[in-house]
Amino acid sequence: MEPLILAVDQGTSSTKALLVNASGAITARASAPLSQTHPGPGLAEQDAAELLGSVRDAVAGCLREADPAAVRGVGLSTQRESVVLWEARTGLPVAPLVGWQDQRGAALTAGVAEKGYGDLVRRRTGLPLDPMFSASKMAALLDRHDPARRRSRRGELRLGTVDAWLLDSLTGQFVTEVGNASRTQLLDLATGDWDDELLDLFDVPRAALGRVVASTGPFGEIRGLGPLPDGVPVTAVLGDSHAALFAHAGWRPGVVKATYGTGSSVMTVAEPGGPAGALCDTIAWSDGSPSFALEANIRSSGRTLTWLADLLDVPADRIIDLAAGSDAGDVTLVPAFGGLGAPWWDPGAVPLIAGLDLGTSRAQLARAALESVAHQIADVLAALPGLRRLVADGGLTRSAALMQLQADLTGVEVARTAHPELSAAGAAGLAGLGPGLWTIADLEARADRDLEVFTPAWDDERRERAVARWHQRLKVARDLGARANGS
Repeated sequence: MEPLILAVDQGTSSTKALLVNASGAITARASAPLSQTHPGPGLAEQDAAELLGSVRDAVAGCLREADPAAVRGVGLSTQRESVVLWEARTGLPVAPLVGWQDQRGAALTAGVAEKGYGDLVRRRTGLPLDPMFSASKMAALLDRHDPARRRSRRGELRLGTVDAWLLDSLTGQFVTEVGNASRTQLLDLATGDWDDELLDLFDVPRAALGRVVASTGPFGEIRGLGPLPDGVPVTAVLGDSHAALFAHAGWRPGVVKATYGTGSSVMTVAEPGGPAGALCDTIAWSDGSPSFALEANIRSSGRTLTWLADLLDVPADRIIDLAAGSDAGDVTLVPAFGGLGAPWWDPGAVPLIAGLDLGTSRAQLARAALESVAHQIADVLAALPGLRRLVADGGLTRSAALMQLQADLTGVEVARTAHPELSAAGAAGLAGLGPGLWTIADLEARADRDLEVFTPAWDDERRERAVARWHQRLKVARDLGARANGS
């Protein structure tokens, strides 16, 4: 019986499952969609029970034509920063999952900043004060459902990122993987554990949080995830962006990856202490000894295109098709939905469409949306000196127009992977090392296969002109936000 690794990539819009054999080939795949709601301005929620159900559906579909007994280990890749609150005794969610895009913690983070704690938070966690990270979401959930913190201090209520919720539900182990934990703004990067001063600052009881463990566990064994037999171990857990970097063999010097998903993550392995204010320090993964990374987070990439598709009442793929054959003209779209992430970290910035006239077409709007993705990533890459090549993954990389535009705006080669499920592949890669299905050298060889390279075609003058117009309108979006907030 050929041994297999089951990889599950739990994302914002869907859950994907893959079966990978010892040679690294994908032998089966399945996915299950997942909905998201926006019950108010700046709010983003999901149904935690639906999320768990999507994992069950994707796994069942993936194993439909395979022998479940061949699975030697499970690797999980999960969306980060999103928060679930659930009952310890029943395992049932108390409230909707608060998504990573949610801004309900903005007032709390602003208050923490006003008290002068921004430098402390950044120094301990590697992260700027921003409501994208989990701590303020956790506090908001507790303010609503346990304002006196009585139940959470007794451990009756549990809080966690999606990895913690899934592990508790599927293995009965209440633990959090260290890379995911490093995105909460409650973990001290130096110790790899929850920081008591930060827990007090955000009023999140330690008893409500799972024990922090390495990316290789221990995570326990699967139970009740039919048709997978009970007892199969979870051998790896990674945040989705971390998993994509792992799939690119990102431990090698100079590898910078960009994931083009609902939002975008630009990440490279590096010791803490990156460009101040632009990139975050984070833990990429750990097998007991942490590998650190620099990361930039962009809130709206693919989500900009799906928003425009909904607005124009066309399929999302149609936006990509329209953008591929068009020129935006003077139209610029600044997708500051819930503010701007890296490198600006401006939660007050407002969305903006500039350059419209009576002749503006749907195709020009589509192109402006696509350009907004490339411009945001180019702004981040400008903070990374010495960049020679960008490796790209995620759903939006199917747009050759976007990949060429990214190369043109940055002036560096962009290498597109042929594998759309890279986060799942990264989780599988780490999960298969423990059982001995492959080696690090095998993973490095796989990472270099099937890359399509896009070479810059613009001259410096054209590039500078495009970037200057983008920055001019970006400034307008930020200035409008500052005026609206009275600052």
